[in-house]
Amino acid sequence: MRRQVTSVYQLKIVLEGVRPQIWRRVQVSADIPLDELHLVLQAAMGWANSHLHSFTFGERRYTMPYEPGDLEELQREDEQTMCLSELITEPKQIFGYDYDFGDNWEHGVMLEKRLPASPDTKYPLCLDGKRACPPEDCGGIWGYANLLKILRNPAHEEYKEMRSWAGRKFDPEVFDVERFSKDLRRLRSYL
Repeated sequence: MRRQVTSVYQLKIVLEGVRPQIWRRVQVSADIPLDELHLVLQAAMGWANSHLHSFTFGERRYTMPYEPGDLEELQREDEQTMCLSELITEPKQIFGYDYDFGDNWEHGVMLEKRLPASPDTKYPLCLDGKRACPPEDCGGIWGYANLLKILRNPAHEEYKEMRSWAGRKFDPEVFDVERFSKDLRRLRSYL
């Protein structure tokens, strides 16, 4: 049974270390469990959810349990046991979201606003954003910068290979809010 949304958090997610900045603005239920928030962030950023991730709130770190005892070994807590509203409550509070420990995509997530839920709105909701998300497995910040350098130069020896790998439709300057809103609508049926 779906839980009733009474309070909403408006979050701004910024992909750290990439210039010009890549960001998204989403609204989620304030009491969303962290494991569900992970799925929302994946959809909003355009990631494929094929790598490990973690959340950082001050000194506390959360992730999903993989094997018995691994959370203790990793010094992390189970993300399935914690709701966002138990960890942040005030606008301007920031927490971290790390995705793909190999490429090390670090995100800063700020609570912009606390809002009453609108009875006519289904959450989560993507409101806005800027620039396309880097393709999965492109090598982190440095690999992405190299990919962009190659894609800007059709004469580059690796251009055809990288254009094919990134996809002909990939444009780093374009954020399609409708596409990501569609992904979030699909996700709602699972949350």
